[in-house]
Amino acid sequence: MRKLLFILSILAASISLPAAAALRDSVALVVQGNDTFFLAFLHDVYVYPPLVFKNKKQEKFYWKTVRDVKKTLPYAKMITKDMAYADAELAKLTTDKERRKWWRQYEKHLYRKYETAFRNMYASQGRMLMKLMDRESDRTSYELIKQYRGKAAADFWQFVAKLFKNDLKEGYDGADKDRIIERVITLVEAGQL
Repeated sequence: MRKLLFILSILAASISLPAAAALRDSVALVVQGNDTFFLAFLHDVYVYPPLVFKNKKQEKFYWKTVRDVKKTLPYAKMITKDMAYADAELAKLTTDKERRKWWRQYEKHLYRKYETAFRNMYASQGRMLMKLMDRESDRTSYELIKQYRGKAAADFWQFVAKLFKNDLKEGYDGADKDRIIERVITLVEAGQL
């Protein structure tokens, strides 16, 4: 038993501080009578077949996707929480005038909260954020704009997106077209990437 604890202490000392804290929180000793049981709670580990890139362009695309997911996934999760809060607050209000007034104030708050982060994003990260928002909320960017700003604003921004060869109505398809993104998200959320 002492050898096992010694090995675990060396392991915990050799890994990063947050990982060591997680290891410490997931380890327990249980004593039943004269027996001592060592319990360790491990996180899920995802195993995918190794990626084989046909050329440097594919490899560059993959690592760019990793960079974009790591940057935008936390924002997609925060925005989804903000949308849930906004929906709950708007549901409490009775008149359209109150809703519009509350939404204008909340929109200003959101703009201040996210402006600097979004201005520092690359265009590819903006496209990734749109996909991740669809993944998190099950609504396309077009539907979100239409819900909060109206159909005219949604049509205008769809027109602008089309000028830059994007589509706000395009949904997230993690099973087929966006399976590499889904793989990266799974690995990032598990702390494996």
